[in-house]
Amino acid sequence: GGRERAEVGVQDLPHPFPDTSARIPGNVKHLVLFLHEAVLVQYVDTLKLAVPSLIYTLQNNLQYVAISNLPAATFQVTYQLKILTTALFSVLMLNRSLSRLQWASLLLLFTGVAIVQAQQAGGGGPRPLDQNPGAGLAAVVASCLSSGFAGVYFEKILKGSSGSVWLRNLQLGLFGTALGLVGLWWAEGTAVAHRGFFFGYTPAVWGVVLNQAFGGLLVAVVVKYADNILKGFATSLSIVLSTVASIRLFGFHVDPLFALGAGLVIGAVYLYSLPRGAAKAIASASASTSGPCTRQQPPGQPPPSQLSSHRGDVSTEPFLPKSVLVK
Repeated sequence: GGRERAEVGVQDLPHPFPDTSARIPGNVKHLVLFLHEAVLVQYVDTLKLAVPSLIYTLQNNLQYVAISNLPAATFQVTYQLKILTTALFSVLMLNRSLSRLQWASLLLLFTGVAIVQAQQAGGGGPRPLDQNPGAGLAAVVASCLSSGFAGVYFEKILKGSSGSVWLRNLQLGLFGTALGLVGLWWAEGTAVAHRGFFFGYTPAVWGVVLNQAFGGLLVAVVVKYADNILKGFATSLSIVLSTVASIRLFGFHVDPLFALGAGLVIGAVYLYSLPRGAAKAIASASASTSGPCTRQQPPGQPPPSQLSSHRGDVSTEPFLPKSVLVK
C-alpha cells in the first residue's frame, strides 16, 4: 500500500510540532515525543488503522494477481470499477447522495467494463498460455471492493477523530510495513534468508518501485492544485496510454468491442467527475430540448454554468475522499 498511502498529500497538513522556531535538534525531539504520544500511548486510536492497512496490503497483492492474468489494457479498464465500489460504500457508510447523472455514469461504467470482459472471454486476440482471465477478473473485482471499502473506512476515521491526515498516514504506513513483512516471511521466508531481501531487484523492478512512489506524489499534487475533472481526464489518458503500450509491447489486439467498452468507461469517468453545478446544467439542457417549457433563472442567481466555475470547490466535487485512494 505504499503508493496509496503516499497519495494523502502530506504537504497540506499543519505542522504537528508546537515550537516551530526551535533549532533542528529541538524539532527532532518534539517529533519523537509527538509520535510516542500519538502512536504508542494512544494505542487504541492507532489500532483503528489496522483494518484499512490490512485491506490495502491484500489489495496490492490482488492487483499483482490481476495484472498477471489480464492484458494491461483490460486490467486498466476493469480496474475503474473502483469508482463504482467507492461510490456505493460512500452511500452506505457515509450517507452520501448521488445525482442522477452520477448514477447514470456508474451504470455506463459497469456496462463498459462488462463489454470489455465479454470481449476478453470471447478471445480478444492472442494471450500468454499461463494467463487465466477468470482468475484475473476475480482478483480485480476483489481489489476494487477492498479499495472502495478501505478508502471510505479511512475517510470515516479521519472525520470522526481529531488526528491529522499526516498522523493517520504514518499509522497506516506502520501497519502496512508490518503486515507486508509478515506476508513476506510467510510466503518467501526461507528464500529471503538464503538469498537476501533484495534478491531479484533488477533495474526493471526498481523502475516499477520508483514509478509507484512518484505516481503517488503526483496524485497528491493533482488533488491539491487541480480538480476532479482533470483527474477524470488523467484517468482516461491512462487507459489510452495503457492500450497503446499493450499494442506495442505485447501485441494486444483492439477490436470494435473493446473500443466500445473502453469508450463507455472513459465517458463514464468524465461524467462522474463533473461538478454538481455542471451536472445540473447538463440536466437542464437535456430537459429544455425535450419540451417547450423551460425553467426561468431566478433574478440575481448566476446561471448553472457559473456555479461550477470555481475549481476545487468541495461542495461541487462529487467524490474526492480525503485519503485520495481512488485513482
